[in-house]
Amino acid sequence: MKQFVVREHEIEPVPGLPGQLPAGERILWQGRPSTRLVARHSLKNIYLAAYFVVLALWAIAAGLSDGQPVGGILFAVAVLTAIGALLIGLVELFAWGVERTTLYTITTERLVMRFGVALSMTLNLPYRQINAVSMAERGKRGGTIAVALLPGHKLSWLVQWPHVRGWRFSEPQPALICLEDAAGVAEILARAVVAYRNSPAGAGVARPVAPVAASPDYLPGGHAAAAE
Repeated sequence: MKQFVVREHEIEPVPGLPGQLPAGERILWQGRPSTRLVARHSLKNIYLAAYFVVLALWAIAAGLSDGQPVGGILFAVAVLTAIGALLIGLVELFAWGVERTTLYTITTERLVMRFGVALSMTLNLPYRQINAVSMAERGKRGGTIAVALLPGHKLSWLVQWPHVRGWRFSEPQPALICLEDAAGVAEILARAVVAYRNSPAGAGVARPVAPVAASPDYLPGGHAAAAE
């Protein structure tokens, strides 16, 4: 949808936004994903580390079983450790890049997501096109907020990744991923959507087929964000 995505921008008149705010529109919140949470929950660095630990243990067990010299076993383990450390380092670097290049903005009229490590893009989601808001917990206070769009509004899952709900390919849902205080942000967003729908600007907007404060089934382990 052309009205959603701006593929490149060189100048941001307002950080995180492709242009100046229209008269009467206010920024309610701005924030970024957490590098730590992105690496752990979106990029699964713990599983990657566990995989190489298993490989190292397997190499030790196989070497001892085959009667290989200790030096050869240690060399194989060292090689696996080096490869694992390199890959995990690249994952951490990418997670850091996601945080540095991402800025989420909640205004009184829309949600704006600027992201892209290699190619910067801006996703503009007016509240009149949002069907539901929900959250999945990531750690003690962290979480990911998913935004379901009204029928007829679709985006590319691949273009949005990793700022998208996982495993929902047919109906991609943009997501504010790995936030440190996700519950507070979800409440701000849900309240903003409700306030817009109750304002003169939201008059005549198609009613949603699901509540703004969505049920937990939008994201496994999630819970509804208070809307009013």
